[in-house]
Amino acid sequence: MSDVSPDENHRNPFTRPGFIISAALVLALIAAVIVIAFIPRGGDEPDAGLTEPTSTETTSAPSATAAGAEESICGLPASEDTALGAAPESDWELLGTMAVPEAPDTAGPGVVDESGIRTCFAQTPTGALYAASNIFATMIAGDPVDLYEKLVADSEARDEALEALTAEVQNSPGTNDESFQIQGFQLDRYSETNATVTLAFQVENGSVGSITLPLVWGQGDWKLLIEQSGAPEPRQLNDLSDFISWSGI
Repeated sequence: MSDVSPDENHRNPFTRPGFIISAALVLALIAAVIVIAFIPRGGDEPDAGLTEPTSTETTSAPSATAAGAEESICGLPASEDTALGAAPESDWELLGTMAVPEAPDTAGPGVVDESGIRTCFAQTPTGALYAASNIFATMIAGDPVDLYEKLVADSEARDEALEALTAEVQNSPGTNDESFQIQGFQLDRYSETNATVTLAFQVENGSVGSITLPLVWGQGDWKLLIEQSGAPEPRQLNDLSDFISWSGI
């Protein structure tokens, strides 16, 4: 990712030292995403060459829950599928300015609380993809305290970040003005307890990038896994040719 100029640091509240110290994990992600928004569009068409779907999710019969794992907190069906080689047919709605997928009776979210946080995603490859997409949108537009409390798996890193966030006044929702839209995905890894989803996105100014989100199944839902090393950070890309095309806008 390109270096940020001093002027960009001045304009970007997420790069101010006090903010980074107090929210060094997931808000580092937002800072990196906003940096991408300032980078001019390259010569390549950002959405050129997206991989077209070539296969479908495997078709094992749904089960109440995969063997050896906790049942969905809202009763969504699980399956023993482990692959998602084609884009699922999806309904989309806006979360902030980002279109996110929804299928409340099958893949999720099965629950949307009063603050708009979306939880309860199915223990399936599609459920993991939907969870990652909604978590990413919450990273961009949501309240970071809500994000950590409700969408991040229990860990020492999560507890430290929550303590820092709640001790600071800069824990209000994100103020990014750029519009981000999901453009594709890769399901890098999937099991009944862990999944790794890489999302391709495009920024309003035409820049494109990706972010890899590790998920863990716990307490009947997919949660973002945060390590001590920090939150997932996006990468700027020249094109999205390695991704399966999938978008709501």
